[in-house]
Amino acid sequence: MAKVTEIKIAKTITQVRNQIKIWQKEGKSIGLVPTMGFLHAGHGSLIKRAVAENDEVIVSDFVNPAQFGPDEDLETYPRNFAADTEFCRKLGAAMIFNPEPSEMYDNPKAYVNIDDLSDGLCGVTRPIHFKGVCTVVSKLFNITNADRAYFGEKDAQQLAIIRKMVKDLDFDVEIVGCPIVREADGLAMSSRNAYLSKDERKAAVCLSKSITLGKEIIHEGMSAKQLIADMSSVIENEALAKIDYLEVVDVELLKPVDKIDGPILVAMAVYIGKARLLDNFSWKPEETITI
Repeated sequence: MAKVTEIKIAKTITQVRNQIKIWQKEGKSIGLVPTMGFLHAGHGSLIKRAVAENDEVIVSDFVNPAQFGPDEDLETYPRNFAADTEFCRKLGAAMIFNPEPSEMYDNPKAYVNIDDLSDGLCGVTRPIHFKGVCTVVSKLFNITNADRAYFGEKDAQQLAIIRKMVKDLDFDVEIVGCPIVREADGLAMSSRNAYLSKDERKAAVCLSKSITLGKEIIHEGMSAKQLIADMSSVIENEALAKIDYLEVVDVELLKPVDKIDGPILVAMAVYIGKARLLDNFSWKPEETITI
């Protein structure tokens, strides 16, 4: 596990590439943890694993404008770069890459999109989101030449899309998915949890309660409709919660299924106040699930 007393701060692509060339000449492996900053213990789990599995680790800290729609929270998305830098330093990351939008996008005309997998779930209400995600992640892969890149399983659709993009476009990088990290009361850690008021924070636990119920009652042969109804009832009992979607989909194709008889993903997005929160779990036949 790498130990550093200082962390390099890169603001430009050239700075990153110059350092990468030095590390590669030294035969070092490179891990990448793409983030939008405002780091928490969930990000920390990615960084720790990257540090354990690579010689050097780069954390990108960039609120990517390309993945926000016109009425979304780009301007208000929480930021604290000083805290992020210290967080990364303590965990052993070697570099934090914090470019300005103008550094990443100079009158862009080329983008990376993905068909089909981006149509459902979050793609319904955020139609440009995954185009922005695929574009910025592709750029980060090209900039860093990372051997491995680490993503959280909380963003399950994003992880599936990135895996497929890497396969289809022959990126020479290993994608590592890391388990959801939860608060003591079960709420999945998210930077957007910072939006929650005290009452909303209490209400938000309905997501993880719904996940817990789903894991308890799911079984082979169960109808997806019944599972959705039972899980939705937990959320709908919370007055401050509004379901954006709660769906059961094929774990690879991300298409809705009628009957639970193979590997599936149960995914949800729920509004608690202005915060849109995600949670999910995966299941396959004869699998025992714990939260």
